[in-house]
Amino acid sequence: MAGMTLDQLRIFLAVVEHLHFTRAAEALYITQPAVSAAIQNLEQEYGVKLFHRIGRHIEIAEAGQLLHLEAQKILDQVALAERGLKELNDLQRGELKLGSSLTIGNYWLPEKISQFKRRYPGIFVNCTLANTEAICEGTATGLFDLGLVEGEVKSSLKISLEEEVVARDKLVIVVGKSHPWFERTEILVTELVTVDWVMREPGSGTQQRFEEVLHNWGIEPRELNTIIILNSGEMVKAVIERGVGAAAISELMVTKELQLATLRAMRVIDNRNGSHLKAEIVRPFLKLKHRQRFQTRLSKAFEQLLILPFLDNSSSDEGAST
Repeated sequence: MAGMTLDQLRIFLAVVEHLHFTRAAEALYITQPAVSAAIQNLEQEYGVKLFHRIGRHIEIAEAGQLLHLEAQKILDQVALAERGLKELNDLQRGELKLGSSLTIGNYWLPEKISQFKRRYPGIFVNCTLANTEAICEGTATGLFDLGLVEGEVKSSLKISLEEEVVARDKLVIVVGKSHPWFERTEILVTELVTVDWVMREPGSGTQQRFEEVLHNWGIEPRELNTIIILNSGEMVKAVIERGVGAAAISELMVTKELQLATLRAMRVIDNRNGSHLKAEIVRPFLKLKHRQRFQTRLSKAFEQLLILPFLDNSSSDEGAST
């Protein structure tokens, strides 16, 4: 069974409207034999009579009355679907699925989403927050249209994911008021092994970057006295404010606390080999997308919003020391 087509339904409705094959053909700008063939094919396909032929006139049959009601509903629904697809293509409606690591999602991304919503109010933005590892996995499996992370992408996923730097962030080493370092403004790299540390969990972009920098400074992460491991930067910040250990944390997360002087950020001085160099911990914010999956226009529009401001300012950014 071939089934009815939308063209057959349109022809049928025209015949119902005019109760005349020739007039229906003229209204549709097709030939009268094409109209007759469409109606005949429907009747033969389903073994019913849609119209009674009475001399030179036609009347709608019982089966035709039933199809009339349903055909109009079908074509109305098709029109709505076509409109929806057109609006989606014009960025008037649709859903953007984002995945973001926690620091980006809590402190950098909200303003970007707000800008996007002001420009495209009909788009629903669905944003999931998780650590870098989970966001990379979700982007690779198609759970997210775009992923935003501040950590390293696993080598096993690099074949699937395309990476692009859209911003840069700085990690700062902070302590609370009751910490012995609070009255100081700088610490030496060689002093890092002398205090307690509060760390983010494995898989966190913050933790990945801090461990990478420690290696660059000639320190194995296991040499630090890690007393607490937490899966939230907010929890790390709250613990540090109470004077428990030191932590490496995004500068974005502690702007307010540094202004209020409830936390103190330490300048790190690389004193190895007799030098006295300021050592900054700079890391990129990466936009991820699948190399082969279809990308919608709204996903491309959000990409442009992320990239353009960064490209305008990147030429004036200072390079990282580490």
